[in-house]
Amino acid sequence: MDKCMNDYFLFGSQIKICCEFDNFNVSAGKSLYEVIRISDGMPVFLMEHLDRLENSAKIMKYNITIKRDEIITGILELINKNKVDGNLKLVVNYEGSLDTCETFNEKFLAYFVPHVYPTKEQYNEGVETITYHGERTNPNAKVINSEFREKVNEKINKEKVYEAILVDDDGFITEGSKSNIFMVQGSKVITSKVENVLPGITRQFILKVCDRLNISVEEKNIHESDIKSLSALFISGTSPKVLPIKSVDGFSFNSSKNDIINLIIMGFEVELKEDKQKFVKFFQNRTINK
Repeated sequence: MDKCMNDYFLFGSQIKICCEFDNFNVSAGKSLYEVIRISDGMPVFLMEHLDRLENSAKIMKYNITIKRDEIITGILELINKNKVDGNLKLVVNYEGSLDTCETFNEKFLAYFVPHVYPTKEQYNEGVETITYHGERTNPNAKVINSEFREKVNEKINKEKVYEAILVDDDGFITEGSKSNIFMVQGSKVITSKVENVLPGITRQFILKVCDRLNISVEEKNIHESDIKSLSALFISGTSPKVLPIKSVDGFSFNSSKNDIINLIIMGFEVELKEDKQKFVKFFQNRTINK
């Protein structure tokens, strides 16, 4: 079960103190989730995360009864109560039979979780990764799978690397265990086909950055045997943002010095700045209309 960080968490629409968190266990049943980065007191790419939460429910044929406006209100109140930045996890848990209303129980929680952001040195030099043969079920839906997560984490910790790049049964690269993977081949950026991976929010904005900068992008399968032919690679995600990869299974890349990756890093920071400005306007309009 996750650890609840800071002082308060959200259960439904109620603010609770973190010492009560274990009483609201959501390890049983099935859970959808999102992890949102809180920066300068603002949830980054909030609407996109809520869109994906709803899409995950649609893929899994679950209903989310809590309204979007209730979630937004709760998130803003929770940020205000804790007065910290970090990673905020949203969980919609379904316990019992989804087909039998009498035994079905839906819970919504939001709470700050431990996070580790890359260091300046890791951005400057890149990070080490390994390949891991395994794939998530329902890759387009963000569903908690503790058993798979534990197996991958065990391998990551054993090898003392930052991330594991998942390889499917046919030997093709799909995504990172908790990130998306982008590859650079010459002047082109390559990433896995969206139907094979979680459509990451950071991934979505990286594609937008590439379009804005006229960087050619292709979604296609890359076999693990072709990794050494790549010019560079990088990780994308809520915590790492855009993070160059220094090595894969010990084979070295000079990704942090790659011109295309550095253009994408700068372009993504512009997207973050614009999202904060958009949120400020949204918050102001919301306050006026209440």
